Amino acid sequence: MSPRFILSVLALLPVLLPTASAQNLLIRNATVHTATAQGTLAQADVLVRDGRIAAIGTNLAAEGIEVVDAGGLPLTPTLFGGISGIGLEEVSSETFTRDAALALGATAKDIVVRPEFDVTLAYNPDSILAPVARVEGIGFTLLSANATAGGSIIGGQGAVVRLDGSPDPIGPKALFVTLGGGSSEFSGVSRAGQWMLLDQLVSELRGTVPAGMAHLTPAGRTALKRYIDGGARIVFDVNRAADIRQLLRWAGKQRLSIAISGGAEAWKLAPALAAAKVPVFLDSLSGLPGNFDQIHASLENAARLRAAGVAVGFNPSGDGSHNARKNRQLAGNAVAHGLSWEDALAGLTRVPADAFGVADRIGTIAVGRSADLVLWTGDPLDVAHTARQVWMDGRTIPMRSRQTELRDRYLRPEPNPERGALPRAYSVPGR
Repeated sequence: MSPRFILSVLALLPVLLPTASAQNLLIRNATVHTATAQGTLAQADVLVRDGRIAAIGTNLAAEGIEVVDAGGLPLTPTLFGGISGIGLEEVSSETFTRDAALALGATAKDIVVRPEFDVTLAYNPDSILAPVARVEGIGFTLLSANATAGGSIIGGQGAVVRLDGSPDPIGPKALFVTLGGGSSEFSGVSRAGQWMLLDQLVSELRGTVPAGMAHLTPAGRTALKRYIDGGARIVFDVNRAADIRQLLRWAGKQRLSIAISGGAEAWKLAPALAAAKVPVFLDSLSGLPGNFDQIHASLENAARLRAAGVAVGFNPSGDGSHNARKNRQLAGNAVAHGLSWEDALAGLTRVPADAFGVADRIGTIAVGRSADLVLWTGDPLDVAHTARQVWMDGRTIPMRSRQTELRDRYLRPEPNPERGALPRAYSVPGR
């Protein structure tokens, strides 16, 4: 990474970071999509006091505070950016800017797991990825510990963070586990070995494994106990229906609280997932057999799951850290293939907030919730429309990022007698 690149990033930080204090605000005449049982409220007002939503209604009165006329445009909660590494990586090709995985170098003969690894300790609230996501209406994400990049089926722990410049997570920790063909090399090159390893880890917690066969450190046992015995959420990245079926059996036996990320073939087990109350965070653009774990992928995955009663959220596959904006495209695509518009919005707001323990603060427009809001130019599930303004805790967020700064730098002309009308970035300094 060049010094010029680093300096350009540093120069932008004062512009991109929001101020620290909460704000009082009245948004009038909006189409308010509450993501609650209230549904959508036409020509409604939202009053914000000290960063919290104080009232929702019509003809609300407030003096001495900023008033924004929404002109009937859609107003939603800020959106979920998926299960990502926003704030844990900057440049994917630069190793020292990536902190989402613990490289253990494990092999089939020397399996090592570190559930005590906690990626939130490396979270950088000043990441240049945060404003890129914020201007797209993304307000929160679940920091993920990448298992397979670290050489284990168990990646470690993460938590929800708000992309408002706050340094700390706002929700409980979640544990990340990757199952299926893509991670079998870390379990003896066998899917069956994954269940053997997980059973052995549970046995270690119960004290029935000889010390010489133990995989966990004392800190690892303490961390894992929160999930096996304490009811904390475990997120399993898994796609194949057969693996999901086995997961439901194993989790039911252990009485675990689980969520599924991926779930390309989850629709085949929709009734069982609904009965077990397992939320699924899927990529609704996955409709082809991209690998042998996704032979039965379907663009109707979200609609079929929701019809059975499953809580459905969205999570872009691949590099979600740099593509959090795709999450609303996933929701829109799910609507195009049978999911209701209201359920799609919930999958970007209320469902992830509920699943990851932060629904008391974010994910809905309701009295008492943080005023994390987005005013859109049109339908937020239509990528032809964009976020007009974002507020977090009622604070007006600058709608600028490194990407918009670079765009403006190279598009803005600056006449030069010697060089003609060229963008100023192409001008020779001092000439």
